[in-house]
Amino acid sequence: MRNKTKTGMDMTQGEPFKLLIIYAFPIFLGNLFQQLYNMCDTIIVGRLLGSSALAAVGNTGPMNFLVLGFLYGMTSGFAVPTAQRFGAKDEDGLKRSVAINIILNAVSGLVITVLACSLTMPLLRAIHTPEEIINQSFIYIFIIYSGILMTVLYNACTCVLRAVGDSKTPLYFLIIASVLNIALDIIFIAVFHTGVEGAALATVIAQAVSGIASLIWIIIRYPILHVKKEHFKNIWSFLCKHLGIGLSMGFQFSITAIGTVILEGALNKFGSTKIAAFTAAQKVEQLVSVAAIVMGVAIANYAGQNMGAKKLERIKEGVAKSLIISLTIAVLAAVTAWLFSDQMTSIFLDKNSMEKETWNEILQASRTYLRICGIFFPTLFVIFIYRNALQGIGKGFWPLMGGFFELIARTVAAYTLPSIIGFAGICTAEPMAWLAAAIPLAIAYYITMHKIKVE
Repeated sequence: MRNKTKTGMDMTQGEPFKLLIIYAFPIFLGNLFQQLYNMCDTIIVGRLLGSSALAAVGNTGPMNFLVLGFLYGMTSGFAVPTAQRFGAKDEDGLKRSVAINIILNAVSGLVITVLACSLTMPLLRAIHTPEEIINQSFIYIFIIYSGILMTVLYNACTCVLRAVGDSKTPLYFLIIASVLNIALDIIFIAVFHTGVEGAALATVIAQAVSGIASLIWIIIRYPILHVKKEHFKNIWSFLCKHLGIGLSMGFQFSITAIGTVILEGALNKFGSTKIAAFTAAQKVEQLVSVAAIVMGVAIANYAGQNMGAKKLERIKEGVAKSLIISLTIAVLAAVTAWLFSDQMTSIFLDKNSMEKETWNEILQASRTYLRICGIFFPTLFVIFIYRNALQGIGKGFWPLMGGFFELIARTVAAYTLPSIIGFAGICTAEPMAWLAAAIPLAIAYYITMHKIKVE
């Protein structure tokens, strides 16, 4: 039976398999809703504005991941010591950790907003964005970047809540955001005919609502997370620990994102039809592999709490059981991607809005991507377990190095394989990157757990 506190779930006691399932389920539902409203952007843009607009939005995906992924990685990293202090039952340390989260998230959000907005067009040029879609791509991603502070607010609140074992509250606000985003998409694009900027505005507004609502909820319902002036004093050494873990996780996300930006540059040479197919296929991949992300979040917070409680054997047991869950789901995801690739791709584009030849080309390209990547879904799923377990115990070096290996493999594959096997080479770059990250991460995890000592 799970052991709960007034602030969430204490994962330092109880059967790990059951705890992880109970904790992960709300995150799973939340990620499904997040995928839902991401999919709705894609479906509405693709069906109402056409494949060119879909290509324009899809073209910004790696840039979006580059910036927002870095911020998400940092906010997740800043919350690792929070989970550890919660597991150690150190209330004063918990509050100081929350105070540091406030400082670091506010500063990083402001700085990166300015940098991202300033570099939008140079980045689009750098990835060889086709001229026919570059203006739409710029409008879309510039608006997304302008709302970075609201994204940081939501992510920070979510990560702190999950650190103290509450995986349900983020789900509720994500459902609100999802429904609001869908409604605003339809209003802006179908009613007011705003174009791709309507999809971007809908996302930013929905994120802002969920972020502000999450903050209000913490203020009202979580006294243990309330901070006072004294919690902002004499925190330099503690701040350095937060910053070290946060930057490590942020750069790990960014390194992965740089690889996707490089891949996008190679993809763009194939034209807007292939970009649209690639965009739709990646949305399908993200949908069927959502459980990988969920188990990663669950094991990170589970490992963080148990590290704080100095229970290494529980961490090992939790990781082993997470691997069993993840690999089982990975096989199911791979079978789904293989059998239903055409049907799922068709969700995002309107067959009747394009010529038959173009439609067949999109289906063929999407099918190629999903079938190549589907074979390697088990590799992708285990990356999230090993990487997040290492991050949860505060060991960010190897996750960062895994990102470097992933970047190198993706880059080499993206700029060598297409000349040999064409578009399939672009698709193969993804699983090559997964393999390059998974192998060293697995080795690093087992070596670390064998050597690690708790103080």
